[in-house]
Amino acid sequence: MQHRSFHQSFRTTSSVRRGGRETSGKRLFVTGAKSTGWAASGGGATRSIYQKFRDVDLLDKKKTMTAMKAGEDRAILLGLGMVIASAMMYFVLGITVLRSYADSVWTEGSVCIVLNSTITADMNCSYSCGSDCWRGSKYPCLQVYVSVNTTGRVSRLSHNEESWDANFECFYVPKCQKDTNAMHHIIVNISERLKPHHQVLCYYDPSDQQESVLLTRQYGHSPVFHSLFWPSCMLTGGTAIIFMVKLTQYLSIMCEQVIKIER
Repeated sequence: MQHRSFHQSFRTTSSVRRGGRETSGKRLFVTGAKSTGWAASGGGATRSIYQKFRDVDLLDKKKTMTAMKAGEDRAILLGLGMVIASAMMYFVLGITVLRSYADSVWTEGSVCIVLNSTITADMNCSYSCGSDCWRGSKYPCLQVYVSVNTTGRVSRLSHNEESWDANFECFYVPKCQKDTNAMHHIIVNISERLKPHHQVLCYYDPSDQQESVLLTRQYGHSPVFHSLFWPSCMLTGGTAIIFMVKLTQYLSIMCEQVIKIER
């Protein structure tokens, strides 16, 4: 009897120990499953956050590329506008200033000595008094004769090409106006400055086709240079803008290709 009871108690104790081990194993499995689920959920959250940051980064890059493309398009349009404007200015100057400069025969400069300056007579002129209204007036004609040192020739002096075209007999043709006294006062002041034996710089025709000489050239080297300087600057600036934009685009494409090759 004692021997049977001992075996029963031993079996009971073994079953209890086994049951405890199985229970603890189940607990460990549940705990591991829970920890694995938590790790999986944590990894998914991390991935979702990373994906959000990546989406935001890609969106920012797209916005930046769109803004850069719009800026490049505007820069190219600005450069093309500057080039077209400079070409139009060259065309206008070519048919006005450059043509007058090429047609001018007073190309040589010299020192002229004033021999005589006198007011000879009154010349008729007309001025505008309104729409389709013209009235007559008069201005005094100042004749100035000079001696050209280079050629030794005595010639009539004119102020510039415009005065020579208006009236080659008079040195200066003032703007016609109603007040004749104001025009007379202008001519008298000029006559007082051009006194006999006064030396001035003048321009003459070396081919002797024109007997008159000019005090100043309206279409000389300096006016032509200044009239062509600003269109040239505009053309250079527009070309430089287009070149810089195209160079930037080329370098950007090259960088993208290098990054793709490295990946």
